[in-house]
Amino acid sequence: MNRRVTPALLSSFLSVEGALCACFLVLDLTGQGDRTTSIKYAGILLCLAFSLLGGDRLVSLALALTAGADWFLLVRNDHYALGVALFLCVQTVYYLRLRRAGADSAWPLRSALALGAGLGVYALHMASPLNLLAALYFSQLASNTLLAWRLKGRRWRTFALGLTLFLGCDLCVGLFNALPQDSPLYFAVSVGMWLFYLPSQVLIALSALPQKEESL
Repeated sequence: MNRRVTPALLSSFLSVEGALCACFLVLDLTGQGDRTTSIKYAGILLCLAFSLLGGDRLVSLALALTAGADWFLLVRNDHYALGVALFLCVQTVYYLRLRRAGADSAWPLRSALALGAGLGVYALHMASPLNLLAALYFSQLASNTLLAWRLKGRRWRTFALGLTLFLGCDLCVGLFNALPQDSPLYFAVSVGMWLFYLPSQVLIALSALPQKEESL
């Protein structure tokens, strides 16, 4: 076992993340979501810190970019294009990680998903520069998720599950921005965004652990 990641440290990481998740979910469910920003961002920073103890620097780089994106989209709640662009960089790093692990290039899939996402935005009459950038990002997340599920091993199943939850988060984000506030789904997706998101980042951070630690 990597001496920097003991079972006690792993247990502490999961316990703190679980406590943070439970805390912001309670606040979100009771209509106090405006008080959760620091709690949610702390969870992301903790994922980044934990990933630095693992053996995969690409995960640490991606989580650092994720923290940067969330700084704009969550903490500052401005510069949305920059935040989405950073998330696109995150998916580029994850694609490099998948390629390094033996995944194929999947350019037909990635191109088709990007084109389909862009056409979908046009079909919905939502073709702003920001929405087109978000559609490109979402297409790359979807293709990375599909590629990750093709890899074998516990590390890659953990990574694939993390990306799948990431995908669920972004579906909630899309619905949150598209639905009217009086929709019966509006509150559910507003809570669902972070219900999916923080666990996704925890799983991705765990996937950075060295191969020999996969039995944990």
